[in-house]
Amino acid sequence: MMPSLSRSLARLTATAALGALALGGAALTTSPAQAAPAPAPASTSSSVYGTQSRADNAIAWFANRNGSTAYQGYCEKAVENAYGTTGIYASAIANWNDAVNRGAAHRGDLNPPRGALVFWNISSYGHVGIATGDGYFWATSVNGAIGKQRLPWFSNYLGWAQPNF
Repeated sequence: MMPSLSRSLARLTATAALGALALGGAALTTSPAQAAPAPAPASTSSSVYGTQSRADNAIAWFANRNGSTAYQGYCEKAVENAYGTTGIYASAIANWNDAVNRGAAHRGDLNPPRGALVFWNISSYGHVGIATGDGYFWATSVNGAIGKQRLPWFSNYLGWAQPNF
C-alpha cells in the first residue's frame, strides 16, 4: 500500500472514531468489542445476611447445634441467642407470662407457625423451643441435648407466641 494512501486511511478511521464519540457512540476499533461485565445475579443463598427470614435463621441456629449439651438448663438463652439477642427474659415462664399479658399467647394450640416460640410448664422456670411450622420444634433438653421433636413432646404444653425480641 502506498504511504499516502495508508495515512489517508488512518486519518479517515480516526475521524470516524472521533465522530462516533461526539455523537455519544462507541469508538470504532479493530479488536473485538468488550462489554462491561454483567452484574452479579441476586443472591439466593440462605445465610444470616442473605435472603432467609429471622425464623429460618433461628431454626438453622438450632439445627447447627443438634446434639449439643452446651445449653442444658438454658432454654430461654438458647432461643434468644438463636434470634440474635440475649438477656431479654429471665426464664421461659417469664417470656410466656409476658406473651399472656400482651394478649399474644396462643394457649394449647399445637399448630404454631414457623419461628414461633413454643412453651411448656415443666419447672418453675418453664421451657421454650422454636417451632418449625410443620408440627415439630427445636429445643434444648430433647433427650438431654438440643434436638428436634414433634409437638407436644414434653408434658404440660402451654402454647405458642411470636418472639417479642
